[in-house]
Amino acid sequence: MTTPTTTLLSILDHYRPERLLCVSAEPVPAALAYCEQHDDCQRIDTSEVPLSAELLNCRYDLAIIADQLERLDKRQGIELLAGLRNLSVSRLAVLVDMQAASAWQDTDFFGLALQRQARFEQDGRSLTLFTYDLAEYKPAPDWLNSKYWANPQNFGKYWW
Repeated sequence: MTTPTTTLLSILDHYRPERLLCVSAEPVPAALAYCEQHDDCQRIDTSEVPLSAELLNCRYDLAIIADQLERLDKRQGIELLAGLRNLSVSRLAVLVDMQAASAWQDTDFFGLALQRQARFEQDGRSLTLFTYDLAEYKPAPDWLNSKYWANPQNFGKYWW
């Protein structure tokens, strides 16, 4: 049975972050377990939203947001996710209880370029995991190759 913790651990094992930001009211169990196993991972925990200037002005390999969007108004939540995505991280994992965060719809996350990764049912509570990875955000279109260029011999050689 997959749980939020095991899924987050697999994400952490896949990306192997050296700097991990956790924005959550309580410590994220997967982040704690991962950092215990990997001494080279620096975990920064905060429950403060909006984030302090000190935290906003740093780069992180991965950010995990949990138990926040249910408490924040939608505008603050969008500012948190978009600000992190645009300025601080290349990868994002967001755990949200969609019933408790009633102002949010799946399309709000899709509009922020996040993908629905998984849904979890546990103790009558439903959690949804949304993820963002800049490297997987927009794959190169199939037409972007030398076959479709006027001078295919010059593809990738010259930049104007």
